[in-house]
Formats: sequence, C-alpha cells, structure tokens
Amino acid sequence: MKINLLAFGQIAEITGKSAWKITGVKDTNSLIENLEIQFPDLVKMNYSIAVNKKIIQGNTIINTEDTIALLPPFSGG
Repeated sequence: MKINLLAFGQIAEITGKSAWKITGVKDTNSLIENLEIQFPDLVKMNYSIAVNKKIIQGNTIINTEDTIALLPPFSGG
C-alpha cells in the first residue's frame, strides 16, 4: 500500500522534503512511529495530521493512495 505524504513548515525543514510517498503503514499510529524513527526531531514537536484534508484526532486507518498532511502548530489571527 502506497500513501502520499505532504509536510509543511518546520516539518518540511526537518524531513528535507515537502512531498513523498511511503509504504508499509496501515494507520496513523504506525505512520507516526515510522516518521519519528526516520526523523527523531519530530518526537519533541507537536503537530497535527490530516487524512484526505480532514484533521484527525486519535488513530485512523490509512488506505492506499490516501494523502496525509503533516501540519506544524499554527495560530490564527
């Protein structure tokens, strides 16, 4: 299963990329574990995850070709 990842702001700086594909994850918990192993600086950062443009709370199943966005903290005005 292949999913699309998008990273914004500080997360893109940490990962060194703003878009890529990843395989081998079935849910957002396993995605977070995978990313935090590859990019240890993410462990100490608070960020939100959106699955197909919807910000999620808690673990969510990921399907083939889903788009996952990693969103750094932001504030409105």
